[in-house]
Amino acid sequence: MERSKLREKCMVILYQWDLFRKNNTESTIEEIIEENLDKKDEFVTNIVYGVIEHVEELDNIANSNINNWTIDRLDKTGASILRIGLYELKYTDTPRNVVINEAVELAKKYSDDNVRKIINAVLDKVN
Repeated sequence: MERSKLREKCMVILYQWDLFRKNNTESTIEEIIEENLDKKDEFVTNIVYGVIEHVEELDNIANSNINNWTIDRLDKTGASILRIGLYELKYTDTPRNVVINEAVELAKKYSDDNVRKIINAVLDKVN
């Protein structure tokens, strides 16, 4: 499966994880991954667990780079896309322009234009 589709799977998994953790649902991340993937994928696993492990740091980076807004005010889909992008920028060797483009394309598909602009602006600011 191509990386764009895998990032989309990551977004869906992290969206569900965020929803379940805020509602104190007992679903585990392993169950969520299994429900969304036909077979285990190392890229997806690394991104999902990386985002979860660093979620506070990623949210702090996002919040310090969003003007008059916070990541908690974004829709859960947009927040998941932004976290994936921030994680990839900070912890992978994926080229910066690829990370930003992939995040913006996901946001075009799943979020409104304002959220897409926020994601683009935040990722563009982060080194």
